[in-house]
Amino acid sequence: MKSYNALNDYYRTLFGEKTFKVPIDAGFDCPNRDGTVAKGGCTFCTVSGSGDAIVAPDAPIREQFYKEIDFMHRKWPDVRKYLVYFQNFTNTHEKVEIIRERYEQAINEPGVVGINIGTRPDCLPDETIAYLAELSERMHVTVELGLQTTFEKTSDLINRAHSYELYVETVKRLRKFPKIEIVSHLINGLPGETHEMMLENVRRCVTDNDIQGIKLHLLHLMTNTRMQRDYHEGRLQLLSQEEYVNIICDQLEIIPKHIVIHRITGDAPRDMLIGPMWSLNKWEVLNAIETEMRRRGSIQGCKAKEQKFIC
Repeated sequence: MKSYNALNDYYRTLFGEKTFKVPIDAGFDCPNRDGTVAKGGCTFCTVSGSGDAIVAPDAPIREQFYKEIDFMHRKWPDVRKYLVYFQNFTNTHEKVEIIRERYEQAINEPGVVGINIGTRPDCLPDETIAYLAELSERMHVTVELGLQTTFEKTSDLINRAHSYELYVETVKRLRKFPKIEIVSHLINGLPGETHEMMLENVRRCVTDNDIQGIKLHLLHLMTNTRMQRDYHEGRLQLLSQEEYVNIICDQLEIIPKHIVIHRITGDAPRDMLIGPMWSLNKWEVLNAIETEMRRRGSIQGCKAKEQKFIC
């Protein structure tokens, strides 16, 4: 048993068996790349918009789906259930008619039991949320909200181009439809953020907001990103593995035990990664986190405070 509420266990309970998340590039852009709210994108983001591991991003959506599951079946040939994961860039940044047309190309395939949608708090107008609510009556729907930080100074520095206040408001609007689950993304190691600030990011995120899951990412410094300049000019210090493990364990202790931990580390292509290079040893990092939790005698939520959602 892990010391935290792990995603794989949650999906096995929910769907009765192991379930694949199938990443898809649906051809969406981001509002802070195309000039809607800003230009240039988040300073940590690559040209693929966090979709560097997608097998065939230029193929039609349905073809991407089958190429991905064929690839995954090489390791897990018996998996029969799938969650379509519209992963990179902002997958609600379009008119709802276009969103519907792109989603429906994949979600009606055999074995699909749900959809995960990577997006931002500023790209969920009422008509889009209404469509997601409709989908939630047909299948499991998860909206993955990129937050990354709750501190406005950091948000400005990384060109996030939306506020924490807007995130809070968007969570409230989504939770009017209780079948839609919300997973929030935070990044540990952003420029200028201390250990205490990273804990505060999690505390605000899980205590003040009615979310069902969280993704905790390590900042990967990648080639061809605007953040390279921060690093080379000394404004960014990459975390050591020991620092990261301690941060994650401290964060897990304050996350209520019912919240599903969708991620506590991350993946980055070796040929694009500047650092931290220790992050390439994913299982070593995961094992170190579990070892530290056991050394402490800790479990997820052992120091959690009562949730008081912002009204």
